[in-house]
Amino acid sequence: MNLHIQTVASQHGVSLGEAFRVWARVALLSFGGPAGQIAVMHRIIVEEKKWVPESRFLHALNYCMLLPGPEGQQLATYIGWLMHRTLGGLIAGGLFILPGVISIMALSIVYALWGNVGIVAGLFFGLKAAVLAVVAEAVIRIGRRGLKTLQMRLLATASFVGIFFFAVPFPLIILAAALIGYIEAARGNPAFAAAGHGSAHEDGESLLGDATPSHALPSKKRALRVSAIWLALWLVPVAAIVFVSGAESVFSQIAVFFSKMAVVTFGGAYAVLAYVAQQAVESYRWLTPAEMLDGLGMAETTPGPLIMVLQFVGFMAAFRAPGDLPPLLAGALGGSLATWVTFAPCFLWIFLGAPYIERVRANKALSGALAAITAAVVGVILNLAIWFAIHTVFRRTVALNGYGLSFEAPVLGSVDSWSFALSVGAAIAIFRFRIGMLQTLASCCLGGMGLYLAGAI
Repeated sequence: MNLHIQTVASQHGVSLGEAFRVWARVALLSFGGPAGQIAVMHRIIVEEKKWVPESRFLHALNYCMLLPGPEGQQLATYIGWLMHRTLGGLIAGGLFILPGVISIMALSIVYALWGNVGIVAGLFFGLKAAVLAVVAEAVIRIGRRGLKTLQMRLLATASFVGIFFFAVPFPLIILAAALIGYIEAARGNPAFAAAGHGSAHEDGESLLGDATPSHALPSKKRALRVSAIWLALWLVPVAAIVFVSGAESVFSQIAVFFSKMAVVTFGGAYAVLAYVAQQAVESYRWLTPAEMLDGLGMAETTPGPLIMVLQFVGFMAAFRAPGDLPPLLAGALGGSLATWVTFAPCFLWIFLGAPYIERVRANKALSGALAAITAAVVGVILNLAIWFAIHTVFRRTVALNGYGLSFEAPVLGSVDSWSFALSVGAAIAIFRFRIGMLQTLASCCLGGMGLYLAGAI
């Protein structure tokens, strides 16, 4: 292991300034939920910039998929930390959510004061359609590299069928895949021993390569220091708010409720939002069902994780129970508080656990488990992509339940022709003419605004 340790500067030569610019670009293009975010990151970090090899990207993604919270933001934090230590992780993870924080806060203020604004809705309409093509490209790219054997393709297929058609819990799918991969790799099955690791040629093409940076070595002293700092940053504000304002204040409720959500959101945003919506609407009565759907629409069509909808929930909760504060100020504080307690733990999980995850790359059995998780994750991404496609192209869905089945099927007669047309156009631009992602997104945004001004949507 020690033979592979190299300093960050000598290993890749990427300056912190360049990293800042690249992560800002990733953040601004991170639309479309987890699938879209992984697609953008993979395309820029692995394909274009060649910072890390395919194997390392998938290894980090596997770990992030096991954690509570938004996997896209955690993956950015992990790679940022791997490249430039803690500061790099803070830059990558912080920038990843910054555009979403600003967008959701601005839209929350507009929504609270005036309701939906049509021209903005038109822009998001076009953006949502374009993201569909980006997500499809992600499934193809990651699947092509992560599913090189029949066993991996079968695992991905089983993962997709289980989660999409039978609503099998995400943690159960990942646990089953990890167990299969661990056993098969330990038995010496070459399909699992080789999966999840790039070839020497692939690793040699990346700037970081396969070496372990010195700061990525785990130590008990570092783990204790990281735990103390991030637990304090996360929980001390929560305790202070409860102590000062009382347990029944809206700010205390926001701090405690969303702190709980931060540790139980396994399976990504889609797995937990139903519970959050139920509690926010029925238990706390912070907002109505229609308002919750509007918030989801904002989060789905703005950059950053879908879990950013929690900022909207926190904003509306405090806006309607401001106490002695002006409503808009209370709303801004409530939204910011919800965001803080949601994302502070994400940095803890990465900075504490990533060194140990880097270490197990040399363990064949554990690497086999993570390689199997890679295959399962491809199935999960495909599930997210189809879910996103159904809710983008079709206006209505119907729940189908029975004989073990539990999924949403699109109502074929509810096709949104304009959304479908924009999605097809974006797919042709990306797949046929190889037009850049930024140009494709911008064109579809302009198309959406044009449709709104023409009265078509």
